[in-house]
Amino acid sequence: MIFSLGKRMFTSVDFRLLWKFSYNLGWKAMQAISKYKKRLKKGELFPAFLMISVTNQCNLSCQGCWVSIDNKSSGMSPEILNNIINSSKRKGSYFFGILGGEPIMYPHLLDVFAQHPDCYFQLFTNGTLITDEIALKLRKLGNVSPLISIEGLADVSDVRRGAKSVYNRSLNGIEACINNKLITGTATSVCKSNFKELVSEDFVNQCIKRGVHYLWYYIFRPVGANPSTELALSEDEILELRKFIVDIRQKAPIVIIDTYWDDKGKALCPGAVGISHHINTQGDIEFCPPIQFALDNAGTGEALVETIENSVFLKTLRTEIPVITQGCILLDEPNALDNLMNRLQAYDSSSRNAAFDELQKMNKLPGHHIQGEEIPEKSWMYRFAKKNWFFGFGAYG
Repeated sequence: MIFSLGKRMFTSVDFRLLWKFSYNLGWKAMQAISKYKKRLKKGELFPAFLMISVTNQCNLSCQGCWVSIDNKSSGMSPEILNNIINSSKRKGSYFFGILGGEPIMYPHLLDVFAQHPDCYFQLFTNGTLITDEIALKLRKLGNVSPLISIEGLADVSDVRRGAKSVYNRSLNGIEACINNKLITGTATSVCKSNFKELVSEDFVNQCIKRGVHYLWYYIFRPVGANPSTELALSEDEILELRKFIVDIRQKAPIVIIDTYWDDKGKALCPGAVGISHHINTQGDIEFCPPIQFALDNAGTGEALVETIENSVFLKTLRTEIPVITQGCILLDEPNALDNLMNRLQAYDSSSRNAAFDELQKMNKLPGHHIQGEEIPEKSWMYRFAKKNWFFGFGAYG
């Protein structure tokens, strides 16, 4: 499996991009984790990685999306975005997840990537707007990996994404990236409507056949104005997903990523361990993307380090959420999260002015913290990677 994956990478990716990936992401990320661990021992809060939403513009309208779509918004100013990145670099953090909305619609995107050749960016995109021209520009930059979401095959995808022919349009985006020799990933938010289609060896093999290099499985979290709670997974389905991931990792020549379990199969929350937090388009510093509450703002981005390190909000959530649950508090204990937000006097950072009402209407749903049902990693490679370099984002629905 490792040999086959290595062969695919070396024969399908531009060598210059492989070098950028190995150095900007691989080597620098290991250093970032080391520095992050040292900071933890000192009681410092700055994360190893940041997720940044650069725009609220989007060309789709997905079920359970927490983003307040605003196609008239200009998004985060490029000056603030550059300051945020530069501030992070001063703490040894060079890896950023770039979200939207649809980040391809952000007019300054490629210019910002170009200004930071020493960083690595993971682009969370639906892929429908990635043309051969855009993919070629990403190849020239060399420091970006597009992560293209697939929400089911043709029929299911259209329902999940609220538009027509989304599946084929996303596949065209994948094809453009592969043709331009980019390190390309596929992500899927697993829910009831797409479970059978996507949690399958056939789907994994299709991704490999299309040239995809890594596949990221998420658990659907029903949040936002139209949460679609009927799509939430059952506990049995979550366990089936976990077992599938562990098993397929042993044989498929593709990297399979999850953001929920450690090497021993124990549940974790990336925000609660402090490895990553989220900054929205208005500069609000959030615990994670779907928890749209804040007490701090990045401002111009120049004082980001001090703002995060002195954040009572983030420190309290990091301390108290693991006591409530090791998993996702949105699913496991939404009432407890509501109480926390009110006690801290957090403000609604969703721009809908409805996040508190939405949270109060949420009921408990099955999450990935299922005590007594832990499934350890079987692959030595994944055990080692998770134990030493876990990149948990949880950024995608």
